[in-house]
Amino acid sequence: MITTVIFDMGGVLVRTEDRQPRQRLADKLNLSYQELEELVYRSATSKQATVGMIPAETHKKAVLESLGWPADSIQEFSAEFWGGDRVDRQLVDFIRGLRGSYTTVLLSNAWDDLRSVLAERWQIADAFDHIFISSEIGLAKPDPRIYQWVTAELSADPTELVFVDDFIENVLAAREAGWNAVHFRSREQALDELAEYLDNDLGSLPGDSY
Repeated sequence: MITTVIFDMGGVLVRTEDRQPRQRLADKLNLSYQELEELVYRSATSKQATVGMIPAETHKKAVLESLGWPADSIQEFSAEFWGGDRVDRQLVDFIRGLRGSYTTVLLSNAWDDLRSVLAERWQIADAFDHIFISSEIGLAKPDPRIYQWVTAELSADPTELVFVDDFIENVLAAREAGWNAVHFRSREQALDELAEYLDNDLGSLPGDSY
């Protein structure tokens, strides 16, 4: 029986719905969209920040330095890079509705500034009974150890957990750890698949509009 529902953040709860702000920034920097994302999300300092080896601010300053931007322009850069990201409020409300019937968990590969963003900027921290962030744990998906760590923290049997993530490698690693897992491709698709695991009456599932 499923007791706990675990959600990824980026690409699931928060998605880049408008690519234009990031594309404009890439054009300004004479980079492709993919090159800019690679620099921010998959550079050496990003990987270090993701497992808590360096603070998020140190990584962001390294990105700015590599681009020739002044170190005090983090806010300007961030506003442009993440300007098209949107919180899926309907999905968050769905998760809030699970609380009481299920334990709700956020499991995110993210830098050390995420917790404050969840609570203060997006105001969605209340949707979760537990928030697990890779930079605080020192491990990141799809490392098998992070799934073992989360299972132990929840004092749960792996078969009691169901996990929703947009990266197939994270989904496959979760299944290897004994978890149930749904590969997120759209809200409607993910909730339809999730409903097959859950015992309570979910009622009408949210649509695709914001």
